[in-house]
Amino acid sequence: MRSGWRRLAAVVSVCLLCAMAPQDTARASSTIKSIQEKINQAQEEKKATEEAKEATEKNIGGLNSARNSLQGQLNGLTEDLTQISENLEQLESDIIDKNAEIDETLEQLEQARETEEKQYADMKTRLRFLYEDRNQTYLEILVSAKSFSGLMNQSLYVEKLHEYDRKMLLQYKAQREAIEELEARLEEEKAHLEELQAQAQAEKQKITESVNSTRNGIAGYTSQIADAEAQADVLSQQIEAQEQNLAALQKQLQEEIAKSRLAANSVWRDISEVTFDENDRYLLANLIYCEAGNQPYDGQVAVGAVVINRVLSSVYPNTVSGVIYQYKQFAPVLDGHLALALAQNRATSACYRAADEAMSGFSNVGRCVYFRTPIPGLTGIQIGGHIFY
Repeated sequence: MRSGWRRLAAVVSVCLLCAMAPQDTARASSTIKSIQEKINQAQEEKKATEEAKEATEKNIGGLNSARNSLQGQLNGLTEDLTQISENLEQLESDIIDKNAEIDETLEQLEQARETEEKQYADMKTRLRFLYEDRNQTYLEILVSAKSFSGLMNQSLYVEKLHEYDRKMLLQYKAQREAIEELEARLEEEKAHLEELQAQAQAEKQKITESVNSTRNGIAGYTSQIADAEAQADVLSQQIEAQEQNLAALQKQLQEEIAKSRLAANSVWRDISEVTFDENDRYLLANLIYCEAGNQPYDGQVAVGAVVINRVLSSVYPNTVSGVIYQYKQFAPVLDGHLALALAQNRATSACYRAADEAMSGFSNVGRCVYFRTPIPGLTGIQIGGHIFY
């Protein structure tokens, strides 16, 4: 697109150089060249903005990839955290059950100790009864037997009773020792469970910290992505504005080329060939007032000269009124200001003098047939607040 515009501008410039008067040719070529330079600069700026947007979008892609990677890590950590939390719940349940077993075992141990102590106390009581009861010795008990068989029975009874007491005492002692061993084993198991619980708690804390860190990382990437997307939106808007500016510049270039071609193709009459109507002076002076009433006198003369130049050019109407009222050429005609000025004859004496000079054939802007407020890239003769070209 850029090379096409350059070729078009070059062709038009060559044509104009061949067809226009030297002063007008130089001015038109300068204007077109300036606009083309503006287009080139705008295209370069747009390209730079597009590259910046592309880099930003690439950065967004990288940030999204990094965030997605962290999200995958977070999902894995969350699963690990869920698993270890379930393990902790199971360990806590096992510890509760183990405590219950220990409590039950302690209760059994207490009962066993009480039973053992009671058995020992009962055995001592029976022994005391057998051997020391009522000041009667064991020998006296044996002597008191009526017969030998009675003696043997009495002795056997005492031995059996003593053997039973010892057997029961040993049995209760063994039971107590077994319960004590069970208690010790349960305590060890509980300690092991508590150690596993502590390890699980530490692992859970570690995973929780990793989860929080990963979430913070994801939040950071999300924030960066949001900033980058906002920047991309700004760049998109900037590109859109640059495209609009380029379109406006290209349109302006086409208009200037058309104007230059029109001026180049004009056949110019001499002022002596023009016949003015009696109302032309009044009409021109009031137009000058509307267009340049706040401009210096030279600017007022220049506006009048543009109107007369059009009258002299073969591509415009050949009368003052025809030029002034040509469709969409002068803003005061369109917005009603000229009609109001004509109705009240607002033209100043300076405006009438400027009209007289222009109608006499004097021009301080050469063969310029356009004027407007300055815009970037438009060159010509500047008088006051207008560029004449």
